[in-house]
Amino acid sequence: MLRTWHRPLVLFGWSMALLIPVSLLGLLVDDRMLVGSPIWLKPFKFAVSLALYAFTLAWLLTYLKRFQRVGWWAGTVLAAAGALEMVVIVGQVVRGRRSHFNFETPLDTALFSIMGSTIVVLWVTHAIVAILLWRTKIENEALSWSIRLGLVISFLGLGVGFLMTQPKPGQALDGGTLGSHTVGAPDGGAYMAITGWSTEHGDLRVGHFVGMHALQVLPVLIALLGNRASAKLAWVLSGSFLGIFLLVTWQALRGQPLFQPDGTTLLALAGIIVATALGVVWARAPKKELVDA
Repeated sequence: MLRTWHRPLVLFGWSMALLIPVSLLGLLVDDRMLVGSPIWLKPFKFAVSLALYAFTLAWLLTYLKRFQRVGWWAGTVLAAAGALEMVVIVGQVVRGRRSHFNFETPLDTALFSIMGSTIVVLWVTHAIVAILLWRTKIENEALSWSIRLGLVISFLGLGVGFLMTQPKPGQALDGGTLGSHTVGAPDGGAYMAITGWSTEHGDLRVGHFVGMHALQVLPVLIALLGNRASAKLAWVLSGSFLGIFLLVTWQALRGQPLFQPDGTTLLALAGIIVATALGVVWARAPKKELVDA
């Protein structure tokens, strides 16, 4: 089956899959720490995330019936941009240096600038793929809408990365660091296992992760529901997922840790849950048939 998928994206996905055990080995044998966490944790997380992303896009491009060449080139450029970013991340790990927000030396600055360019390229090519798939008819209407809406939410999730590059209070270029994942404090400090998300302050990586992986979660939910899924239900689930993405991003921007929500956050979450429940009832309601008088 993989033979019919977009080959450059599949190759990129396999390279990320191979990097996962390498990163795990690094976590076991390399005791170096960087910004308060194991130095090989970032390559591990990126490898898992990008493997899922690459294989998903490679599969989605098989649905294209028109503009297949445009889709092929968009996927190829995206794979190349992702690969270049990972080369920089792993290279900086080998050097024992930060890959993100690092302006300490001319080389560090140049490498982070390259990463910034690859993210822009990836974001633009993702948008091109999304536009092409919005214009593609897929027979399964529920799956079609879950893919279309998942692509839009993923596009927004990728865009959260640009918020991380904004200068934070107290930062200056001559300080060597500009931008951060954390809101309300410098990067570092107490963090969650595996994810590395801050347990003391807001963390923009939460929204980045949640939004980016709408592309996997929504189609999988529709597939699991099988015959019970419908286009209406796809819209409801996508709206709920979008609400969660916006909520955790807003929570992070207010400097609030994911698992220490205040009353406002909990109230917003309750609103999303109620709206989702009502939406599911609406989507599952039987259609009314018109009866001739």
